[in-house]
This record gives sequence, structure tokens and C-alpha cells, in this order.
Amino acid sequence: MVKLDSIDKQLLEILQADSKLNVKEISAKLKLTKTPIYERIKRFEKEGVIEKYVAVLNKESIKTPMVVFCSVSLDSQKLEEIEKFSAAVENIPEVMECYLMGGANDFLLKVAVEDLNAYHQFSSGKLAALPNVAQIKSTFVLNEVKRSTVFPLL
Repeated sequence: MVKLDSIDKQLLEILQADSKLNVKEISAKLKLTKTPIYERIKRFEKEGVIEKYVAVLNKESIKTPMVVFCSVSLDSQKLEEIEKFSAAVENIPEVMECYLMGGANDFLLKVAVEDLNAYHQFSSGKLAALPNVAQIKSTFVLNEVKRSTVFPLL
């Protein structure tokens, strides 16, 4: 784990809000010169604090309006079976996020599909077809109240 000082945290908050800002704009916000800002960003990239830069899409402007959360239970919770499922899910484009869970279900998946028919094709044709899948429970998003890619820096 990387130690972050208050400037680091402010810088990361700025980058999480808008990673397209250039070093000059960021340095003005932080009231620092460009060189230390540039060096901190390069250090974050080198140390893996910043994994990558991405574009966050407005889902209403593209043809993927339906989001579904799937709770998946496996027949076997052996490490080998968990790893096989994890690897298989990584190659399914509809799966946006996948978490290994403790509790009632083994995995929680965030899935994006075009409509209910596409979800049926996904769940029965792709997800249920994976080995070791015992049960799939689906929860459909009616309204997105909050969505964020920002990690709070405590």
C-alpha cells in the first residue's frame, strides 16, 4: 500500500473527477508548480496507484440501457472451481463487474444488456452454461440513483 500525503489525495481526487485535465490546469488548482505535479502523476502510474485512464460513457446515449445484478452460487466452492468461474466470466463482454462474495452467494455480477430478451440469452446461454453454476438470481435495475467511479481517499 502506498502512503499518500494531503497533496497526493487532492491530486488523485482531481484526476478521478477529470483525468483529461493537463498538468498546468491541475497545478493551478493545487497552487503548485507543474514539475512536482507531473512527478507525482508519473510516480502514481509507476507504482500502480493509477491503473489506467478511461472514458466513462453515458449509458443513455448508447444502446445498452438495461443493467442487471446477478447473484451466482456454485455447486462447489473449491479454489480450483472458483478460479475457473472467475476466468470464464472475464471473457464475457456483458459482465461489467464481478465480485467473489462471502455469504449466501458466491459471486455478484453487474451485467449490461440491451433488453430482457438479451438478458435471457445471456443468463441461459452464457452464464448458466458455465461449469459448476448451481443457481443464478437476478435483480433488475429500475433507476440508477448514484453511479461513481471515484474511490474516497480517507
